[in-house]
Amino acid sequence: MGKPTIYKWWPSKAALVLDMFEERLVGRLDVPHARTAEEAIRGQVAELIRMLDGFFGKVARELIAEGQCDKSVLAEYRERYLTKRRSFSVSVIERGKQTGELDRDVDAELLIDTVYGPIYYRLLLGHGPLTQEFGKALVDNALIWARAPRVS
Repeated sequence: MGKPTIYKWWPSKAALVLDMFEERLVGRLDVPHARTAEEAIRGQVAELIRMLDGFFGKVARELIAEGQCDKSVLAEYRERYLTKRRSFSVSVIERGKQTGELDRDVDAELLIDTVYGPIYYRLLLGHGPLTQEFGKALVDNALIWARAPRVS
């Protein structure tokens, strides 16, 4: 496939890459075996780390970097990938609040930032490895304050 054919279907390289992201990553939001919000969050974190600790991580870094100069790339990344991921996570958290698994006063958006922000921080700055152990510890710590208070 030559460059003219690619640009017939995609107006830019970023659009092509975002289509790939949408197809390969957004479709993996659901954690079908999860019975609880915690299991869903842990499953999402494990899958995200698995995807970002490789080729898709390199692509995500490049898209986010390009988005610093071309705001349309970042806007499209948010619209086509990040917004869908966050929306799915909000529904998981809200379900956890309804079942009493999570504190009803937990701010879903803040919990999402607390869990996923450090993953992207490591992805972009490379100060520590993106490992499953890191993801497990991250969720453990985030859920300490997000859990519903237990009545003894």
